[in-house]
Amino acid sequence: MMIKTRLTKMLNIDLPIIEGGMAWVGTPKLAAVISECGALGTIGTGSLEPDEVKQKIREIRELTNKPFAVNLIMLNPHFDKLIDLVIDEDVPVVILAAGNPGKYIEKLKENKVKVFTVVSSDSLGKRCENNGADAIIGEGMECGGHIGDVSTLVLVQKLLKVVDIPVIAAGGIATGEAIAGMLTIGAEGVQLGTAFIATKECEAHEKYKEKIIKSGIRSTAITGEKLGHPVRVLKTGFARKVKKAELTSPEEAEELLINSLARAFINGDELDGSFMAGQSAGMINEVKTVSELLGSLMEDAEYSMKKVLNKFDISKTDLLEVKK
Repeated sequence: MMIKTRLTKMLNIDLPIIEGGMAWVGTPKLAAVISECGALGTIGTGSLEPDEVKQKIREIRELTNKPFAVNLIMLNPHFDKLIDLVIDEDVPVVILAAGNPGKYIEKLKENKVKVFTVVSSDSLGKRCENNGADAIIGEGMECGGHIGDVSTLVLVQKLLKVVDIPVIAAGGIATGEAIAGMLTIGAEGVQLGTAFIATKECEAHEKYKEKIIKSGIRSTAITGEKLGHPVRVLKTGFARKVKKAELTSPEEAEELLINSLARAFINGDELDGSFMAGQSAGMINEVKTVSELLGSLMEDAEYSMKKVLNKFDISKTDLLEVKK
């Protein structure tokens, strides 16, 4: 049973799965492996400068000829130059996040770039569709890193009611059952982030991966709420220190957070590092290869779908009638 959706057909990929755009984590090496395995790998750019992003785009092209995406954060001070760069480099898919990307969508589309936008509200999703986006990524508050305030399930359901373009579910997804659930309610695909950190090909420090696989579903905290930019991270002494500083000295909290993700990713620094991860960390029990992860996810998703059909005695004839 091959699960084909509007997303897989649009991108000519085998699996309805994309890699979330993660600063530091989303390296060309990891993205290339994900794309080679049939999903859509994504280069995370964070606050990188144009020359650094160009180098990463060229690096991934040496590793795969499969489709890939570049994630651009609108808060990056070089954002306008990065838009020109991805056009010049013929990047197939660009994922825009952290802002209202309206005027940039049209420019990218004019240059034959597929545009996905990350949203945390139905109103922004509708505006992005009106501006010409090819797909909407509905990212719920369960995700790791920067978060909104609406759950994935509620956000995706609402987006499905207000937009006609493909909706991709993101946040709290790390099992085949979750993938099946999101596809069943109408999503055309899912975005995974935390699950890809806990893979052998991810270049994160081993302590980062170890903390994920030892996590429970209540092992995350939200830092930055008092600063206006909430971020979901794994609970650590550092996370507690930041939350305390937010209440007593916001300036100190801001200082503590500078380069904290890099310290976690590169050094596994539990004293001064932010281990960004979603609530789905509690569903991850072992470090796998990307191929093993994607294979088991799709096998479980297909099994879950078949189980539902059998449980409610839904026949192919019934499905055809629904389709009509």
